[in-house]
Amino acid sequence: MGEEGWRWADAWIFVSLVIAGGAGRHRRSATTRRPEGVRLADVLSTADHLNHAIPGRHEVEAAVRRLAGAGLINVADGWFRVTPAGEQLWRTRPRGGLATTVETVHGVLTRRTAPGSADWALDEEEHAAAVQEFSARTSAPRPRRSPEGGPH
Repeated sequence: MGEEGWRWADAWIFVSLVIAGGAGRHRRSATTRRPEGVRLADVLSTADHLNHAIPGRHEVEAAVRRLAGAGLINVADGWFRVTPAGEQLWRTRPRGGLATTVETVHGVLTRRTAPGSADWALDEEEHAAAVQEFSARTSAPRPRRSPEGGPH
């Protein structure tokens, strides 16, 4: 597939964003001030879970530009969100196991829509900070327990 078509990494980032965001199930309350969406560290964490790799800055940047340009996601103030069009694509995809979800979504993207081109950049420091945040979450020490089962 040429540069104009969807890349596997585009589907990987899209699926990671959808899953990190609770697949559209969790909506913010009208009374909360927390924005709807997920942070980059959450997307990276889910991507690592799906593919046992952390997407590089260039992969994330290119995928977000293409997905946002196609109207499937948006990013504002560091919050990544799936748009209604992205939710529709997710809900109507063929069902399969988690192991094949990225490949399935890649096929759906290829058949249903063309990639776009949004003006969005991921700063090297922002990506590094998100990787560091994700790494700190996965390597945080667990609280020690006494033999009696209480905290040490």
